[in-house]
Amino acid sequence: MSFESGLYVVATPIGNLADMSQRAIAVLDAAEIVAVEDSRVTGKLLHHLGFKKKMRRYNDHSSPNDRDSLIAAARDGVVALVSDAGTPLISDPGYKLVRAAREAGVPVYTIPGASAVIAALSISGLPTDRFLFSGFLPNRAKARADALLELAPIKATLVFYESGPRLAASLETISEIYGDRDVAVARELTKKFEEVVTGTAAELAARYTAQEPKGEIVLIIGPPTEETVAVDASDVDAALREALQSMSAAKAAGAIARKFGLERSALYARATEIKGK
Repeated sequence: MSFESGLYVVATPIGNLADMSQRAIAVLDAAEIVAVEDSRVTGKLLHHLGFKKKMRRYNDHSSPNDRDSLIAAARDGVVALVSDAGTPLISDPGYKLVRAAREAGVPVYTIPGASAVIAALSISGLPTDRFLFSGFLPNRAKARADALLELAPIKATLVFYESGPRLAASLETISEIYGDRDVAVARELTKKFEEVVTGTAAELAARYTAQEPKGEIVLIIGPPTEETVAVDASDVDAALREALQSMSAAKAAGAIARKFGLERSALYARATEIKGK
């Protein structure tokens, strides 16, 4: 199999090495240079394939000179861009390199394969006709809540990456803001201990508070339900103000959401606003 000169964006396995496609293997075999996030990680994959390749580190901190060097190499040969796992550029470095290559007239080719986002969605049991991937949630509590509030009205399934130590806290915030939306936690995809656990965010927060999960995690939240009850905004505000006298913003939002049949996230945002005045 022969390949034209250019930059090849090559997907690699997210766990099971048998998921490496034959075309991806052929590109790595043909590559003069493999641009990697971490040479130790990609080195293991190349060793498994029986290849010894020149690797150059490429990440979000790489300089314009680093990009120019890779683009120059791709003019006359095959340069493969890989991430540590999955499809490059999906919450991984690379888009600046791809953009610069296109601007320089260097062909860019996709060698598709594994993606944790798509793999998790496909077995989550949540709607997949419309979804939004938003990388990692912020680590700090307020920033995390603000990010979730911003995304709350979007009528689509939401997908995030998450780490084991932060999962329970993220689920607690999701429960406070999104209420009883369906949630799925997909962990260790394609590996021996692969699992997908579904339920409400509150249920899953309790599960993972009791036992911190290990491995790579994809967190999926179902879309908001349609608001079917028309109510006066002043009535909702009055009810929120009364509830806030004895409840936190999260609990008040939940109580009023149930009372009026409204989306909890919007009420949480309003309760926070009222409480801050």
